[in-house]
Amino acid sequence: MGKRNEATDATGSSGEKQQQVRDLRPRPVRLTSDMSLPKLSAVEIGSYVAALLGMFAVLHLNLLGALLAGMLVYQLVHTISPLIERRMSSSRARWLSVVLVSIVIVGVLTGLTVGVIEQFENDVPSVQKVMAQMMTFVDQARSRIPESIAAYLPVDVAQMKLKALALMHEHATQLGQGGKNAARILGHIVIGMIIGAIIAIGAQKNATRLPLSTAFVARVSRFADAFRRIVFAQVKISAINTVFTGLFLLLVLPVFHAPLPLAKMLVVVTFVVGLLPVIGNLISNTLIVAIALTVSLPAAVTALVFLIVIHKLEYFLNARIVGGQIEARTWELLVAMLVMEAAFGIQGVIAAPIFYAYIKRELIYLRLV
Repeated sequence: MGKRNEATDATGSSGEKQQQVRDLRPRPVRLTSDMSLPKLSAVEIGSYVAALLGMFAVLHLNLLGALLAGMLVYQLVHTISPLIERRMSSSRARWLSVVLVSIVIVGVLTGLTVGVIEQFENDVPSVQKVMAQMMTFVDQARSRIPESIAAYLPVDVAQMKLKALALMHEHATQLGQGGKNAARILGHIVIGMIIGAIIAIGAQKNATRLPLSTAFVARVSRFADAFRRIVFAQVKISAINTVFTGLFLLLVLPVFHAPLPLAKMLVVVTFVVGLLPVIGNLISNTLIVAIALTVSLPAAVTALVFLIVIHKLEYFLNARIVGGQIEARTWELLVAMLVMEAAFGIQGVIAAPIFYAYIKRELIYLRLV
């Protein structure tokens, strides 16, 4: 009996030693629950599909202006209302925020309109002077270009007017269509701002929702967060662009050429339109070069060279600033902008940073990237 117990003890001790040896051996690495694919319900999957289809519809139906305007008003109201809620209820604070945002928007638009009219009345040269200046450019260019091309240039101001009128008659349909498109886009923006204000006022915190509503609110909240990040980044970009443009127009250009008409107004316009990604730079650059042409051809060429150089450098700086806000590398944004431009044109370039920021934010929440 004693021998049997001794044998059992020996066997047990040897078994314990073998177990300890097994514990010290390296084990194969297995994926934990954090590395596994998330389990999504049918409702959540449906909300993701609806979000992607919604983004495609916005671009396909040319509703990007309405979306951006609505999101901007929504974000402004929710940024201002917490500062007012200390003295009144949440609902009244949101109403007051909407009123303040409306007053600011209307005031800014009115101020810009009045300022542009005054600047045009005081600083812009007359049409006759502009035409005479253009004829000087044409005469200078005629002696430097082949005769086959010079034959198409006007010989005097009267012929230039006739050619301008002929072009206007020839493209009257396109000009009319362009005016209709501009009016339609402006209407979309106004309606989008109204919708954004209504949603901001009616938003309820910690409200009980059904599963589908909860999923849609989550998608919209993350899209709003991506929009907010891009807007803050775009404000920085526009500020940097305005500083460089202001230094050039107000300090550098007058040293080598005559002062540019509307220089101060152009600086303000550069900041305002610079809040629009990509297309804002195109608008400001076109205005600067066109007004520089009224001064002299060398001034216009200098402005064009400056704008090309500075904006090529800013293009990568912009991608870096935006990428820092949405945790994306520069090449990721450049690829997204390239693909979206090929698919949807200019509005695709504008939407690319926002849509890419939202998609990447969703992938981060799903632990896929």
